[in-house]
Amino acid sequence: MNEPFMLRALAAGLGLALIAAPLGCFVVWRRMAYFGETVSQTGLIGVALGIALSINPTLSVLLVTIVVSMLLMLLGRQTKIPLDSILGVLAHTALSIGVIAATQVSTTRNDLLMSILFGDVFSVTVADLRWIYIGGALSLAALLYLWRPLLATSVHEDMAAAEGIPVARITAAFILLLAFVAAISLRIVGALVTIAFLIIPAAAARPFSETPEQMAFFATIFALLSAAIGLLISYSADIPGGPAIVVVLASIFAVSMAATLWRVPG
Repeated sequence: MNEPFMLRALAAGLGLALIAAPLGCFVVWRRMAYFGETVSQTGLIGVALGIALSINPTLSVLLVTIVVSMLLMLLGRQTKIPLDSILGVLAHTALSIGVIAATQVSTTRNDLLMSILFGDVFSVTVADLRWIYIGGALSLAALLYLWRPLLATSVHEDMAAAEGIPVARITAAFILLLAFVAAISLRIVGALVTIAFLIIPAAAARPFSETPEQMAFFATIFALLSAAIGLLISYSADIPGGPAIVVVLASIFAVSMAATLWRVPG
């Protein structure tokens, strides 16, 4: 457990958990699970473009996720087709295009696809850690700044607008923040683990929370525990790190659901 690669993996997992879990609470509150999935999966295209154009993949992922996020905001303004239907179409389309693009830019296709989907947390570099902790600090600072107006718009947009809160700007800032965090996470833990970090800790924390702040706190604790325990299991059993983290997250969610059902009157 004292190997440098393991310590870097642990630092990366804990850092991403700290960033994604509180942000994921707003994903759950605003019922934007499909949005998080869509943004994360479009990152596959960004990784492929970065490799094809020989530019920093994190930067290319960030650019692609921002463009897609802006597109989703525009599409969300129309009322003919429900947004969840649009997100479902775009999520699967992005995944398919990303897989096709990835297979065209690498001779080791299977390895690249596995890396994009599940990441390789044990190959984290010092440069990756800088992205996580500097970008993460900026993200958390932005989330703290936006917390109250974002919470107000998540509870009731019309009431927030009546109180003078610039709903459109707050929503745009949140979406850009979500895209930024997805871009940071994608190359390190992969698309599927990024989605899990954004959704599962918050969903698991909800039954135990009476206030938004409690939910963010419990979600963060669950994410940190899952990252640490998942990496320990991965190291001990010689299994992939990303999927191990997701299994631990799912186990915590299962316990949360069981506790919820136990408290439901018969």
